[in-house]
Amino acid sequence: MPVDTSEATFQRDVIDRSYEVPVVVDFWAEWCGPCRSLGPVIEKAVDAREGQVELVKLDTDANQRLAAEYRIQSIPAVKAFKDGRVIDEFVGALPPAAVERFLDGLAPSEAERLVEAGGEQNLRRALELEPGRADATLELAKLLADRGDREEALSVLANVAGSFAAEGLAARLRLEADEALRQAFAALDAGDTERGLDLLIEAIAAAEPDKREDLRKAIVGVLDELGVEHPLARDSRRRLASALY
Repeated sequence: MPVDTSEATFQRDVIDRSYEVPVVVDFWAEWCGPCRSLGPVIEKAVDAREGQVELVKLDTDANQRLAAEYRIQSIPAVKAFKDGRVIDEFVGALPPAAVERFLDGLAPSEAERLVEAGGEQNLRRALELEPGRADATLELAKLLADRGDREEALSVLANVAGSFAAEGLAARLRLEADEALRQAFAALDAGDTERGLDLLIEAIAAAEPDKREDLRKAIVGVLDELGVEHPLARDSRRRLASALY
């Protein structure tokens, strides 16, 4: 059953909840004929997904501030929220098949559910369904490396393209045999990210070209995990560039 929300509860019902599951908001009004047509269609389609997507209804007449905030100019208007923001939307009473396609784009895939569940078997199955999936590859490689299967971990990571995190982990696995770098990786593992990055950047100056590239990738992998706006990431990125060039 859909949840009836309001300006007082929208934050809880939609924004906060969307960090746990995609939330579809049906902006409607009692006088709106197309709204009454769309309502049962979208409710049935959401119910069929058994909790993978949730439906919330907002009466635009009773909640005009929210309707204005989300620029509702025509109803029915449907907006899908995930992680606190609108990720998709449509206007008008779409036919059932179109509503189904809209919801299919929101519900997590089987591979996504397997990655979220974790565990080696689930991660391997996720990669069978979606080969090269970065999040599954990274988590599986970490499991393999932690139990000592480093060659297999490197083989798994080689199947991913365009992931700084995966490239960084692969580089780290190749570098960990270097006694001079163990303090750096020990600091990273202990949560002393600043010291770990300092030691890795300092090692660049005396490194051979192949090793320099792996050091760069390992550092960029850590910076990617910190995020672009992290103060340490900004400073370390500048120092990395100086060390390399």
